[in-house]
Amino acid sequence: MKQESKQWGAIIVMIALFAMIAFVTNLCSPMGVIVKNQFGTTNFMAMIGNYGNFGAYLLMGFPAGMMIQRWGYKRTALIGLLVGITGILVQWLSGWGGMAVYLIGALISGACMCILNTVVNPMLNLLGGGGNKGNQLIQTGGVFNSTAAVAVYIIMGALIGDAAKAKISDATPALMIALAIFVIAFVVILFTRIDEPQQTVEVKSGEKDPHSAFSFRHFNLGILAIGLYGGIEMGIPGFVLQYLTSPLDAATPGLAMDAGYVGTLSAVYFLLMLIGRFIGASVGGKVSTKAMMTFVSALAIILLLLGIYLPTTMTVCVPGIDYVALDFVWGDIPVGIFCFLLVGLCASVMWGGIFNLATEGLGKYTAIASGAFMTMVVGFAIMVAIQGLVADWTGSFLTSYWVPLACAAYILYYALWGSKNVNTDIPVE
Repeated sequence: MKQESKQWGAIIVMIALFAMIAFVTNLCSPMGVIVKNQFGTTNFMAMIGNYGNFGAYLLMGFPAGMMIQRWGYKRTALIGLLVGITGILVQWLSGWGGMAVYLIGALISGACMCILNTVVNPMLNLLGGGGNKGNQLIQTGGVFNSTAAVAVYIIMGALIGDAAKAKISDATPALMIALAIFVIAFVVILFTRIDEPQQTVEVKSGEKDPHSAFSFRHFNLGILAIGLYGGIEMGIPGFVLQYLTSPLDAATPGLAMDAGYVGTLSAVYFLLMLIGRFIGASVGGKVSTKAMMTFVSALAIILLLLGIYLPTTMTVCVPGIDYVALDFVWGDIPVGIFCFLLVGLCASVMWGGIFNLATEGLGKYTAIASGAFMTMVVGFAIMVAIQGLVADWTGSFLTSYWVPLACAAYILYYALWGSKNVNTDIPVE
């Protein structure tokens, strides 16, 4: 692939895919409100869409990498989009078919997200030429990713209205928007020329490559980092909502705040991620990925410690979003909770930064490495489940935040020491 002149058409397509991934992935959380009402499930089962979506990464990570090796990035993206179209239609039909159909639709959609993520991240890194510029392109994609996430919460908030009466059919406009995006993207990518890097290397007959992506220490530590990162991106905002709305006399007591206002804080968290990614994209070409990751992970640790230890009697006025009127609403929340929300600024650049560090210098092993990287997204579901168990065992939501704090501590270690490529003797051409 030529590096002397950027393929702006390909770059724009990849960034658009980045936004699509967020749109479909973030449908799962607000859909949980609908699932809980329509199917009469528990809070745990209401999030079954997230489990299906992220669980699919465990199944599709390696196959997606092999698809890229065999068919290239463009064809793999087209296949992923066809899978996504199927997943959206199945989720829409779950309004008549039941919860099992919804889970199947979430699994299919998750497979699509895994395939597209496996395509988008390495392609943006390669199109940017790797290093700081590659990271800058990934962070730019992240800006659009966060924008789409905010849009989903605004759209779904307006569609759901009364949570007690929410049905799958209420989400039809959002599902049809996602379907239309998939179809348009398929057509655009089909007619977009993308010069791809060489995926295979000729070897002598019967000769087996003694090395793989897993021969690189920094890659192995990196895929663990991305699994733990899920505890930061998903666990922090998810349990903020549970903590603020839980009754004072519950088994795991909360602050019994108004659910209508508290629900709007999800968008605030993702707005902060959007701001962080915009900053990351702006400075990504000038600041090394290692320096950026060191700063944000250290700051996340400080903010989480403040959130855990600051007294709940100290409050600050924080805006939420009235989805129907598309206006700001204001409410008082503990300063510590606001510190938790501020971690969104730090989490915003972690995904791209970890990927950039983990795949740097892998050469011909990048495609399979990307598939393995995506497999570890199952950590998003695992870490949220662990935090939930800690909250149940200790009877304290605040204590459960030691889980994302431990995740941030590992990412700091990875940025400072674990990301160094100590296997430079392995040939990658």
